[in-house]
Amino acid sequence: MKILRLTIVIAALAGLGPAPAQVLPRVQLPQLPTPEVRLPAEPVRAVTGTLATLPHAARADQLYRDHRAELDRDNRGELVIRAEVVAIDITDDALAKAKKAGFDVRRTQELADLGVKVTVLQTPEGMSATRGLKKLRKLDPAGTYDYNHVYLDSGGTLVAAATGAQSDAPLPNADAPRRRIGLIDGGVDPAHEALARDAVHSSGCGGKLVPNAHGLAVASVLAAHAPLEIYAADVYCGSPTGGAVDAVAAAFGWLARERVAVINVSLVGPRNALLERIVASLVQRGFVIVAAVGNDGPAAPPLYPASYDGVVGVTAVDRERKVLIEAGRGAQVDFAARGADLDGATQAPAGWGPIRGTSFAAPVVAALLAQQLDAPDAAARERALADLAASATDLGKRGRDDVYGAGLVGMEAAAPAK
Repeated sequence: MKILRLTIVIAALAGLGPAPAQVLPRVQLPQLPTPEVRLPAEPVRAVTGTLATLPHAARADQLYRDHRAELDRDNRGELVIRAEVVAIDITDDALAKAKKAGFDVRRTQELADLGVKVTVLQTPEGMSATRGLKKLRKLDPAGTYDYNHVYLDSGGTLVAAATGAQSDAPLPNADAPRRRIGLIDGGVDPAHEALARDAVHSSGCGGKLVPNAHGLAVASVLAAHAPLEIYAADVYCGSPTGGAVDAVAAAFGWLARERVAVINVSLVGPRNALLERIVASLVQRGFVIVAAVGNDGPAAPPLYPASYDGVVGVTAVDRERKVLIEAGRGAQVDFAARGADLDGATQAPAGWGPIRGTSFAAPVVAALLAQQLDAPDAAARERALADLAASATDLGKRGRDDVYGAGLVGMEAAAPAK
């Protein structure tokens, strides 16, 4: 189990130096309400569709068909930015060799808080990303290079929004202190009524707000539990090349700089050297990354970042506490939370609609952990994860299993099926 592996990592790191100064006391984790569907007496418009999280592979296929000029496939069939290669901490000598071979520097970013320098290189004219990657690895065998993979929000299209429909979960206590939480997703419109008690700090898209139904729905699940300061990084910006790994890296870099301890990531994609490096850096520094395990089905291979060591992977159940048929399974599953038979915010100022998928279960777990962690702290994170596991309701096979992880959290275990 990844949480056990994380414990071993933290124990090893303890010998490297003093622990961070802030250590939170052990607390009793609450069972939080989950948003429920409640239609108004006179709905403005009937609900005819669901914002469902679709299989990563299906969405990648559709994007590839629609945007062949911008997107390509790697040698495993994964979606990548056409003719781009990502270099990690490339040396001056290696960069000079790459330029001599016809590569151009598209952009460079120093993620000082993560100790990573990211350089995106464009391949010579007519050269695919796959050929370019092979060329760079041959020129610089000691360097680290990978594709600029695309990570998808795994969200479908909302067929129709339910204007006026709302959650019947109790509103957060307005007098409670706001908890800080990070969100890497699509753009979050702070004008929605679901976020009336919250503060939203945005990053990405050159400072322009590009509303996104998936990002707003995830934010509304977060906000259902407590007043929040949401640090929302938009990695899509309405572009077909949105979700590229260098944009995800920049989002993590911003949240690391702001020292936001808990980060919700409802994105899925392939293994990637840059993302793996960044996740490892954040885990070592005491951050908590909570990620959806994906909706490609129980037989699908692991998706990332949920499958990286140290990441808290979340699956989804319905109102009857049954795992969703499309949810991923495996060692990457750490917890289960409600992710179906729910309403989420979809369009400002008051649009609501049904939501379904692991994308909407992950923020339940993230909200629970954010109530316990004020700043990145490895020891406090370990205690919070242990307490959350102890509070979980065991489902499926006795003990930890690959379907429900440590069990169900954030939902009253005794709640009757409706």
